[in-house]
Amino acid sequence: MARHSAGTPFLLQLCLLHLLHLGGTLGCASVTVDSPIVSLGSAVTASCTIQRELCRSLEQGKVQISWMLDNKLVAGSQHQGPGGTEVSNLTLPRFNHTQAVLWCCVEWNGTKQRVGMAEIRAGYPPAKPLNLSCILNLGDYGLTCQWEQGTNSHLPTSVVLKCAGSKAQAVTGCIPQRGHSHCTVPRRLLHLYRQMEIWVSATNALGTAESDHLCIDPMDVAKLDPPTLKNIQSIPFQTDCITLTWDAASGTEYMDLQCELRYRAPEDPAWTLVTGIIDLTSTMQSCGFLFGTQYHFQMRCRRSSASALASWSEWSPGRNYTTHEKAPTGKLDAWWGAQLARSGGRLEVQLRWKAPRQREANGRVLGYRVTLSPRRRGRHPPNICDTTHTQCNFSVPTGTRRVYLSAYNAAGESAPTEVILQERKGQPLAGLRAVPRDEHSLWVHWEAPLTTVIAYVLEWQRVTAEPSYCSTCWQMERDGAATTALIQDGIKPFQQYNISVYPLYEGTVGVPVHTTAYSQQKAPSHAPKLHLKRISKSEAELCWEPLPVEMQNGFITSYTLFWANSITNVASATVNPSLSSFVIRGLKPSTLYKVHIMASTAAGSTNGTSLTLVTTVLDDSEIQFLFLTLGLVFVVLMVLLICFQKNERMKEQLWPSVPDPANSSLGKWVLAAVQQEPLQVMAAREPGPATISTVTVLEGDTGKQPGKDHPALPAAPPSLPRPYVRQEGPGEPVQYARVGGAGYRGQRLLPEPAPRFYENLRGRGDGGGAGDWGFLEEPPATFPLLQGLRIGGAEELHE
Repeated sequence: MARHSAGTPFLLQLCLLHLLHLGGTLGCASVTVDSPIVSLGSAVTASCTIQRELCRSLEQGKVQISWMLDNKLVAGSQHQGPGGTEVSNLTLPRFNHTQAVLWCCVEWNGTKQRVGMAEIRAGYPPAKPLNLSCILNLGDYGLTCQWEQGTNSHLPTSVVLKCAGSKAQAVTGCIPQRGHSHCTVPRRLLHLYRQMEIWVSATNALGTAESDHLCIDPMDVAKLDPPTLKNIQSIPFQTDCITLTWDAASGTEYMDLQCELRYRAPEDPAWTLVTGIIDLTSTMQSCGFLFGTQYHFQMRCRRSSASALASWSEWSPGRNYTTHEKAPTGKLDAWWGAQLARSGGRLEVQLRWKAPRQREANGRVLGYRVTLSPRRRGRHPPNICDTTHTQCNFSVPTGTRRVYLSAYNAAGESAPTEVILQERKGQPLAGLRAVPRDEHSLWVHWEAPLTTVIAYVLEWQRVTAEPSYCSTCWQMERDGAATTALIQDGIKPFQQYNISVYPLYEGTVGVPVHTTAYSQQKAPSHAPKLHLKRISKSEAELCWEPLPVEMQNGFITSYTLFWANSITNVASATVNPSLSSFVIRGLKPSTLYKVHIMASTAAGSTNGTSLTLVTTVLDDSEIQFLFLTLGLVFVVLMVLLICFQKNERMKEQLWPSVPDPANSSLGKWVLAAVQQEPLQVMAAREPGPATISTVTVLEGDTGKQPGKDHPALPAAPPSLPRPYVRQEGPGEPVQYARVGGAGYRGQRLLPEPAPRFYENLRGRGDGGGAGDWGFLEEPPATFPLLQGLRIGGAEELHE
C-alpha cells in the first residue's frame, strides 16, 4: 500500500507530460485559427478538437474544454464532433492585442490543463515611405538613398530599395539594416548619364506599400566637394563692389558647374544669397556692399546640367573681408537741453546725438565735432567739443541759437548737421500712453496736436530712488504724422520708466507730456513694514513707508491689511495705494491682535511680516479724566489736612488732647517709702501690652457713700498708697498714678458709672521702646477714689 502511494505522483507527472505534448497538435488536442495574422481590431475565430483515443487519461468521463487568451479566461462553445471527438469553437469579435497566445484547456483532476495553443499577431498594412532622395558619391560612385518610414505597422515588415533602367527590369538595389531607413546601391547596378527609376517597397503579411518613384540620372545627384575661396578685393572706382575668385574642387575641373555665393555682416540677421554664378573663369563681381564693413563669404557648387533634384556641395570654408571706407554721410539725430549759467552771460548746453547707422557711417567713426559755425572749403572753425562719445556738455554765449555737429572717420568728415537751440514753449500733445510689447520693449501711443508737427522726440528714464541719467535713452521720429513709436534701448522687465514726448514744430519745441510704464510686472519684492502710530481700547492707527520703486516690480494697485485675535475670524480692509496710514476700528479692549499688510500689483501680491499689538483698557480721554479725578481728590485731601493743622477747634474735636498721667499731681502724693519698692517692668523691647506693676488701694469706710461721711464706722489706720507706674525707658519704672484710700479735701466724687472696660491708648516711651496700656475694669463702689480716675489720663484728680 505504501509502495502504491509513493508511485502515484510519478504517474500523475507522466500523464501531464503526455497531455502537454509539444504544440498540443501532435497530442490529443488540435487548435486552428482562421488566420494567425489579422488586422488590429478585427474578429478572430478559433477551434479546438480533443481526440479521446489520443488522450488516454480522458477516455472516461465528460471532457470540459475552456479557452484562455494569454492568462485571461474567455468563453467558447462546445459540442461533440465526428469520431467521438469533442470540439470547442471561439469567436473574438475585436482582437486588440498586437501579439497574444490563445490556449485550449481541459478540466483534468480538478485543474485546467493547457493542451493546445495558437499564436496570433495583429497590426496594420505597411505605411507608404516618404521623401525619398539620393546622392551619388564620386569617391566610389555608390548611390546612397534615404527616406522617411511611415507609422509602425506592429508586424514584421521587409523593406527594399528597388531600381530599374529605362529598358531593364526592376532589381533590388539594396536592403537597409533593421531599424534604418537608408542604404547604398552599388556602382554595378547603376547606369550613369542615363535616367533610372528608384523607389522603396515595404511588405508585411497584410499588404505592400511603395514610395513615389524617383526618376534621375545618377550623375545629376552627384554630391561634389565644395570649392575654395581664393581672393576678395574691393573695386575703388565702383565704390560698393568687390571681385572674388575661387578654385574648383578636385575631380570637377572638367565639369560645367553652377555655383551660389552667400555673405553677411556680423549684425545681419540672415545671409544674402547670390545665385546663377556660372563657373567659367572662377571669377565674379558683386555690388551693393556697405563701406568699411566686415563680411563673411561662403560658396557652393553643383553640375550645371543637373535637375532641380540635384544636390549641392557643402558650403566652402568661410572667408572674411572688410570693404574700404569713405566719409560718413547723412544727417545725425541730435537732441539738447539748455539752461542759463549761474554766473550769467553763458548758456549751458547738453547736446546728445545718435551714432550713424552702418550704412551712413561708411566705416568706423573715429569721433564727433561741435562748432559754432559750419565748416567751409578752406576754413575750419574752432571746435567747442571734440569727443568719441555721443554726448557733450559745453557753454556758449547767451543768444546762441545754432551749433553744428559732424562725424568723421579715416576717410573724411561728414557734412555738418545744424542743431537749432529752440525754446520749449509750443503746444503739447493731446494725450500719451505706453503699453508693453514684450519684456524688453514698449509701444508709445500719443494723440497728435492740431498744429503741424515736423518730428517727435521720445525720451525715457528709469525711475529709481537715487537719481540716475541715461544719455542714450531717447530717439527721434522724423515722421510728423506718426502717432506711435517703439522704444527698446535699455528697457528691462520689472523696472518703471518715465516716458516724455516732445513735438517739434517749425521754429519751436512743444512742452513735453509724461507717462510711466512697465514692460513686464510681477509681485512686489517686499511688503511695507507696519508701525503702530496710535492705539486705544477700540482703535489702532497703523502707518507704513511706501515701497522703494525698485522693490515694487509694477504699479501698486492696493494695500490690504489683515487683522485677527485668537478667537475671531480674520478681518481685512483694502487701502488706496496713495495712502500710507489706516485706522482699524471696532477692536475689543485689552485684546491681543496680529496685523499684517499685503502689497499688490496687477501681476501678484506679497505679504509682509506680522505686527502684534494689544488694545488698552481705557481710552486716552478716560485715562485723563481718571487722573484729573484722582488729582482733584488729592488736592481736596491736602486742603482738608492743612485746614485741620491750622484749626485748633477742629483738631480738638477730632483728636482730643490726652494728658500724660505721669505729669499728673497724683504722682506727687506717693510716700517716699513707697518710691523704694521694687517695680516689675516689662523689658523695653518685649512686645505685648504694658503691665501695671503696682496699684495702691486706700480702703474707705464700709458702707460710706462717695461724697458722704460715715461717722458710725471706726477709724482704721490709713493704708499706704500704692502708685500706678509706666515704663519710661529701658529698665526704668515711671510712676503713672497713685491711688489714695480716702477722699481729699475739696474732692468732688463723680457718680458711679456703669461697669465697662477702658482701653488705653498705645504710647511710646522716651527711650524709643513701645509700651502697651492694657484693659482695666472700672473699680467697684468700695473704691470711690478710683471713680474719679480715667486710666490713660484724660482727666486728673483735684483737691
